[in-house]
Amino acid sequence: MLEHALLSTGLLIVVAKLAEGILQRFRLNSIVAYTATGILLGPVTGIVEINSYLQILLSIGIFLYFFLIGLDELDVSAFMSAIHRRFFVAALISVVIPIMASLVVTFDLIFDFGLGLDFSGSLALAGVLSLTSLGVVAKVLIDADRLRQPIGIEMFTVALIAELIVLLVIGFTIGEHAQHVSLDGVLILLAQIAVFIVGTWVLAGRVIPPLIELLERLLRVPQLSFGLILGVLFIAVVGAEEIGLHGSLGALLLGVALSRLPHQVHRDIIPGMKSVADGFFVPLFFSSAGLHLSLSFTEMQIWTIAALIVVPLVGNFAGAWLGASAARFEMPFTIATGLMAKGVAEIAILLVLLENGVIGPDIFSLFVLIMLAYILLSPPAISFAVSRAKPRDPLPLPHPVPPSMIRFALDDITVGDIIDRNHPHPETKLTVREFADQWVGAGQQDYVITDRDGFVGIVSLAMLRYLPKHAWSDTPLSRIARATTPNTWVDEPVEDALQLMTESSLTAIPVLERESKAFVGSITSQDVLDLITTEVRGSR
Repeated sequence: MLEHALLSTGLLIVVAKLAEGILQRFRLNSIVAYTATGILLGPVTGIVEINSYLQILLSIGIFLYFFLIGLDELDVSAFMSAIHRRFFVAALISVVIPIMASLVVTFDLIFDFGLGLDFSGSLALAGVLSLTSLGVVAKVLIDADRLRQPIGIEMFTVALIAELIVLLVIGFTIGEHAQHVSLDGVLILLAQIAVFIVGTWVLAGRVIPPLIELLERLLRVPQLSFGLILGVLFIAVVGAEEIGLHGSLGALLLGVALSRLPHQVHRDIIPGMKSVADGFFVPLFFSSAGLHLSLSFTEMQIWTIAALIVVPLVGNFAGAWLGASAARFEMPFTIATGLMAKGVAEIAILLVLLENGVIGPDIFSLFVLIMLAYILLSPPAISFAVSRAKPRDPLPLPHPVPPSMIRFALDDITVGDIIDRNHPHPETKLTVREFADQWVGAGQQDYVITDRDGFVGIVSLAMLRYLPKHAWSDTPLSRIARATTPNTWVDEPVEDALQLMTESSLTAIPVLERESKAFVGSITSQDVLDLITTEVRGSR
């Protein structure tokens, strides 16, 4: 049995990667190649069959895939910052209407299409049909050089919020709790989810980063951070399963929590994670979609198949268009086209639903084929719609700027690339009155102050409110300066510096040389925003 599983695994991976290389010449998505591999080695030739050993590897692939979605794609800080903005309104409408439209055909409340699903299964399937792939949207916008233009910012932000909402809805509908839904059960589950999220958030934000830094300094073990994160992932999956959630949701939530890790740690673990995923687990995982495919869906009524294709399609576009219109975006048609993007997450969720017995092989096979059609057709459709969008004046960037957008805009840019070493700073000999008259400007709350020996501290305008104005003329600036402050380094990624300023509630931060610890200047959050804005204008 083990030998057969190893042979099956080897054949799937080798054929999948070869097929990927061949089909790329025809500009076909790698997921198409992997699925075709499964069909060839499974239903067509019967060489490979799913067994218990192979199933374990596939389960690991599911968890790793959803973890990477949360780690590298989703952005809760952007979600929270957009809750009171029109982006959230557009995303919410673009999610609610498609889910309601899809429920018309997946649930038998209005008309029975013969799918035989309970409400939780119907809602999960409706979520799959309503999901927007942020990865596909971002790739199309990058290829078209539109990510940092107004249309790109609008589409990217709405897609990000919509994807997170739908993934949480789907995650809520799968797992042990979905088999016995009740009001008490829902409230208990929500409390369990809250505890799980808080636990992973504290662990990922307060425990893991300093622990990794300490252990790497003490132990100097190669790939230590990679191993620790992978181990924590499996522990989180078990924890999620213990409270009745599906392990994939636990992996997703952990990935989202760990997305706040410093950029340097990201660079240490993401390449290794993606290498393992792209070279082994993802080809194997999506090949299994082909292994499960069958023609059983052809026994369904033709009008049922047509309804399952057309109704969600119309609902998706209508919801996205109405959402963009309600949010008063200037190009609702283009935004709506972008939100039609589907990616590999949909097929991954379908595999989870199949393995959990929520859907049967007929529904699974039909919807995998529908998702493959979206994967092939949506990128060129979005590219065409975006290319026809009229150029507009630069759009004010969301504040705070979503870290996921920063990763695209500021990739490989260090603090040393943007710092002005000749920029003057307020000196300690100034009085508070002189400082207020000569230095205080709009949009900046914190100022790095210096003397002849270099950096002294940071003065925040909020501190002035505690000093009576009649004392401003007699109080030296050094008296109200905060001497103990965080600092960044010349060679540190700009993303890490901006994250540090956000976490420390600062708008300015001193910059030091890593070797000599010498003060070389400062950067402000506005400097980073100006850099992104410059790139927005430069890409037009």
